[in-house]
Amino acid sequence: MKGMLLAACGLGAALLLAGPLAMAEALAYRLDPVHSRILFRVDHNGFSRAMGTFSRPQGVLFFDTEDWTTARLDVRVDLATLDLGDEGFNARILAPAWLDAGAFPEARFVSERVEPIDENRARVHGTLRLRGVQAPLTLEVRLNRLARTPYNAMRRTAGFSAVATLSRAAFGLRASRRAVGDAVRLEIEVEAIRTRDAQ
Repeated sequence: MKGMLLAACGLGAALLLAGPLAMAEALAYRLDPVHSRILFRVDHNGFSRAMGTFSRPQGVLFFDTEDWTTARLDVRVDLATLDLGDEGFNARILAPAWLDAGAFPEARFVSERVEPIDENRARVHGTLRLRGVQAPLTLEVRLNRLARTPYNAMRRTAGFSAVATLSRAAFGLRASRRAVGDAVRLEIEVEAIRTRDAQ
């Protein structure tokens, strides 16, 4: 009996000592604006899926590979980085009838809940603020790689791909409804670099 008590005490002490090491922690990563980009596709009169991109997103990710549910994401996109392949058309879409970037110069996505699918995939549920309107958006996310890389001074880098679909009408983008589809597909590529200065 005494031996069993000693063993139990020893096991308890070992668990207490191991606890802080065993508990995983969501580490902070900053988006790498050079290797992160958002592509969107939308139907154009049935002729094509017109494409455009936004570049240089800024944001922070808190991520623990052992527990996706602790992940948090806050990303801002400067709408002026829009590229549709033509400067005049860029200006038209940034105007008040469309994105109204003069009044609302950025879009922002903030996660609220992460739903793990498997060790490399998750659904990230959050809120997108665009054109002064907030609406829910869910990202289907895949972790591509997590490793240290000499390209970033051997700092840990996480690479992700994500897709989502939003309704442009939900954000007040109702111009040219006969010519331009309502469903906008987002395809996102992100690299995020481990940092210690994120808040």
